[in-house]
Amino acid sequence: MIKHYILNLNPTAKHEWDRCILRDPLTAKRPDIAKLIAEAVGADTGSYLVSVNIEVQVLEQAAVPQAEQLSLSFPDVAVSSSQLREVA
Repeated sequence: MIKHYILNLNPTAKHEWDRCILRDPLTAKRPDIAKLIAEAVGADTGSYLVSVNIEVQVLEQAAVPQAEQLSLSFPDVAVSSSQLREVA
């Protein structure tokens, strides 16, 4: 059974549970891994010793856009002290 998920890693997240998030790409729900294994085993009641092989292949990486820093340049304006008194 091959399943695809979106993994979001954010080591600077405020909360521990937001640092590593695995989501279904269509529903955005977090997968219940135990339920997926139970579906693979079958519906019979009982305890099972299971081997789970997780193979991870990165299909695509979306870079996190960094906030652009805008540089504002202001022209130098000479203001005389007499002009400052007029404004006040």
